[in-house]
Amino acid sequence: MAVVVIAVAVGFADYQNRVIFAQSQRTAVLDKLGLVRAQLEGNVNANLQLIHGLVGTITTEPDMGQNRFSQLSAYLFDRSNQLINIAAAPDFVVRMVYPLAGNEAALGLDYQINSDQRDAAMLARDTREIVLAGPVHLVQGGRGFIGRYPVYYHNGEDQERFWGIVSAVIDADKLYADSGLAAMEGDISIAISGRDGRADNNSVFYGDAAVLENDPVRAEVLLPSGNWVISAIPSEGWGENPPNTILLRVGMGLAAALILVPLVLLGSLNEERRRRMIEQRRREKELSRLSRRLELALATSQVGVWEMNISNGALSWDDRMNELYGHPRDGGARNYAHWRDRLHPDDFERAERDFNESIRSGSQYLSNYRVITAEGETRHIRAIGTVYQDPGTSPRIVGVNWDATPDAKLSEALLRAKTQAEAKNFELETAKARIEHNAMHDPLTGLPNRRYLDDILDMHTRSSAHDGGYVSIQHIDLDRFKQINDTLGHAAGDAMLVHASEVLKASVRPSDFVARIGGDEFVILSIGEKSDAELRVMAERIIAAMRKPVSYQGHECRFGVSIGIAGGDVSITPAKQVLVNADIALYRAKERGRNRAEFFSEELQAEIITAKRVADDILAGLENSEFVAFYQPQVDAKTLDIVGMEALARWNHPIRGLLAPDAFMAIAEDLNVVATIDKLILEQALAQHRKWKKAGLDVPRVSVNVSARRLNDEGLIDTLKALDIERGTVSFELIESIYLDERDSLVSFNIDQIKDLGIDIEIDDFGTGYASIVSLLQLRPKRLKIDRQLVMPITSSAGQRRLVASIIEIGASLGIEAIAEGVESFQHAEILAEMGCAALQGYAIARPMDGKAVTQFIKEQSWRNAS
Repeated sequence: MAVVVIAVAVGFADYQNRVIFAQSQRTAVLDKLGLVRAQLEGNVNANLQLIHGLVGTITTEPDMGQNRFSQLSAYLFDRSNQLINIAAAPDFVVRMVYPLAGNEAALGLDYQINSDQRDAAMLARDTREIVLAGPVHLVQGGRGFIGRYPVYYHNGEDQERFWGIVSAVIDADKLYADSGLAAMEGDISIAISGRDGRADNNSVFYGDAAVLENDPVRAEVLLPSGNWVISAIPSEGWGENPPNTILLRVGMGLAAALILVPLVLLGSLNEERRRRMIEQRRREKELSRLSRRLELALATSQVGVWEMNISNGALSWDDRMNELYGHPRDGGARNYAHWRDRLHPDDFERAERDFNESIRSGSQYLSNYRVITAEGETRHIRAIGTVYQDPGTSPRIVGVNWDATPDAKLSEALLRAKTQAEAKNFELETAKARIEHNAMHDPLTGLPNRRYLDDILDMHTRSSAHDGGYVSIQHIDLDRFKQINDTLGHAAGDAMLVHASEVLKASVRPSDFVARIGGDEFVILSIGEKSDAELRVMAERIIAAMRKPVSYQGHECRFGVSIGIAGGDVSITPAKQVLVNADIALYRAKERGRNRAEFFSEELQAEIITAKRVADDILAGLENSEFVAFYQPQVDAKTLDIVGMEALARWNHPIRGLLAPDAFMAIAEDLNVVATIDKLILEQALAQHRKWKKAGLDVPRVSVNVSARRLNDEGLIDTLKALDIERGTVSFELIESIYLDERDSLVSFNIDQIKDLGIDIEIDDFGTGYASIVSLLQLRPKRLKIDRQLVMPITSSAGQRRLVASIIEIGASLGIEAIAEGVESFQHAEILAEMGCAALQGYAIARPMDGKAVTQFIKEQSWRNAS
């Protein structure tokens, strides 16, 4: 029997283990599926909810045109969503679409005669509810869901009329990604069915249909016009065997052994057990009798029983009563005084009154009071009694007392807890108010913060969206604030910020709104139209006040402000866009030398947009390998042999064609990608040099430009070592601003390491920068390139010839070769050769060419024929 029971127990435990494992798997999948379902449902409804505002506006403006429709739709597209486009079809004919670019073909589409669109459009009109269809394959690529909104409005006679349909296309792939479907694919496999919101349709439009056949966990995604069913299983499928199966079975085996072995031993003791059982039964009967008596004693010990003869005051107490009142349990006589003397002074009068009233009236005696024992312990007593009189005897009162101290203490604790809770609630309300104030204000200056400003802008935009309302914004940034922070510490910087806030508050009207929105950035919001002259007067007043020195711990701190100013009617331009325009104007003020005010204009916005477009094109060009190396030959001034090639960066723009560095380098500097371009050109130049060498063409070296930012790269040397550059075949051209007399230690280290790698150092554009003889001695370049601005006039200016000759002589005295740039004629070449210039470069020899053209140029010896 033991073996059978153990076998059944082991089998049941193994079964339960598998059941629990399966349940835990489904619970884990359900948790993840619930998160995905909530995000998917939230994103779909959020997208559709965005369009509700547009539909509401159409009901109030049924004669809306394309411009108004585009303006409202653009505001929706600024929000985080997955919308692709929105189309409005009055009377079922598409008249308006946003964005218009790329969707012009949709204009004029009649839903009533289009078989693909008619049923959904009619269903939306007839049901007056949103109809969500899809996913469908979009003409412009990808998949999407189409939400159709029926629009009804009231005409001038207050009659409801059907206006038409508003359709919104949701990007399915972006919806899936934003809802976390892709993020969950590593853990679970998901399938979504119910195309067009029909939950009874098992057609799977996302994921693998095989998921539905593998006992998935399911959840419904609630849509405005139906449901989707989202199903999921673990990515590896449902596991059959729990990971602890082996450990469980081993444990059960050990447990079985621990049971069976003692059973074998107990068999030998069975006879002894039988003999002892008779004695045990006898003892159990005696124990049962004693237990009943004990239980009765324990039950009665919880209350004390008393009785008093009302006529003579004789009192009878049991042991429990004596225990409650702190008297000895000696069975001695007790009287009224034994009870009265133990009463608490605060309860004495009330307890006696209750007792006497019960005796006088003969009613039931009920009372609660406190007593103090001889040891000084306070106890709460609850007393119940009744008056009775047997025939021929004196009236008596009998009752019970029990200790109610735990209940009293609990009540006191609850009362204290309630009082404390009320106090804490008050503290929480106070803290909440303080937190809300802190959340909306800058703790340093006490001014409203960016969050407060955003709320004010949103509120003003909403309140003035229809009736109009003009706002003016001044975006203010402190100049030289960082220098004060870096030299005198953050405490000084905080003092300057507080001073600036006081200046701003003193410079504005009481109705103006002043906020600190960043480290050293402030905003002044003025409600109501102000002329440019008024705004400029205010700005100049602020600039003048900020120029005044501020004393801090004996130091005189000076700083200024740059101000960007913009204004607009919020019914046309949202208030937040006005803030963006002011920020653009601030950028222009800083660009033009700081400590000034600039107004936003359409021309300024166009410049910013153009710069951004070029910046975006540069980043795309880097990704698409549009930056290529062109090469300009350098020849020996006397023999005209090629001594090198300078690699020049060119941008092969897909629309604008081939662009020189002056068309993109300044913006590339702002984007911090000049070092990346340098690296690309170096790699291309090395590859081209190897091609020339393999073709048998003698090009001793290639020169590439190196930016200051790249020389500050700690990983530059490791990158160069990985390129395995042959010694003496590469020169780096450095502009003069890189090697001032006091160079950065990292730049100096990198230059020394570059020389150790066998890479020559050349000074580019020599004569136009800040280089000194000391810096030449420290740098010891291999060559210096005389700038074309110095070379060009030597054919007509004797003074210019002497200057160039002096540069060549200085270089020669230091062992530095000179290369002349800007050699435009062979008259230049002759003069420079006579001066002792080592090499020539310019249009007289060749214009920059790509690698293939250079190969042909060298083979044909074109420059020799021209000479």
